[in-house]
Amino acid sequence: MMHYYRTTQRVFLALLSSCLLLLLPTHGVAQQVALKTNLLYGGALQSPNLSLELRLAPRWSMELGGGANFFFYSTDPSSDRYKTKKISHWLVQPEVRYWTCEAFNGLFFGLHSQGGAFNLGSVNIPFVLENKNGLMKDHRYEGYFVGAGLSAGYHLILSKRWSMEAQLGLGYNWIHYDKFECVRCGDKLNDGVANYLGPTKAAISFVYLIK
Repeated sequence: MMHYYRTTQRVFLALLSSCLLLLLPTHGVAQQVALKTNLLYGGALQSPNLSLELRLAPRWSMELGGGANFFFYSTDPSSDRYKTKKISHWLVQPEVRYWTCEAFNGLFFGLHSQGGAFNLGSVNIPFVLENKNGLMKDHRYEGYFVGAGLSAGYHLILSKRWSMEAQLGLGYNWIHYDKFECVRCGDKLNDGVANYLGPTKAAISFVYLIK
């Protein structure tokens, strides 16, 4: 499983880099692009994250975001750097947005999808339907997830180049996992699937507008 998790790290970096390049303008017509980082995501989980948003039409835009915090954890349970309590993961999350006024200004609504991989230990993840008794913290889980959701947010212009953005999204994730006997040992108990229904996006983002 450690080999699987390292492989997903490389896949994440390659996928995020490729998708960011696809979002960049490829012709001479002026485009508007926003580069942003989610302060909630980076602050609460100590996870580097970056999003790039491209205006497609006066009231439509597309965002591609991603983040990860596998940099801070060793995946080897015998290592001194291995932490039993962790939410080691990577995530890619594209979104299409409709703006009620104009792109990069005011209220917007979004439709997003997401996918990623995780290595969890000593934590309970809320809104997992199969975790009714809150026993996730007694085991370690590795696996991957895919899902989608709806969101709403507000973009506040601060100056010609700088903005702030708040957003909240709700949706569903399908999760495939391998369950291990304890948060540190590597003895696998079983595998299975789970369903998550709840918040899929929460952001207070610092935005730089590129024109």
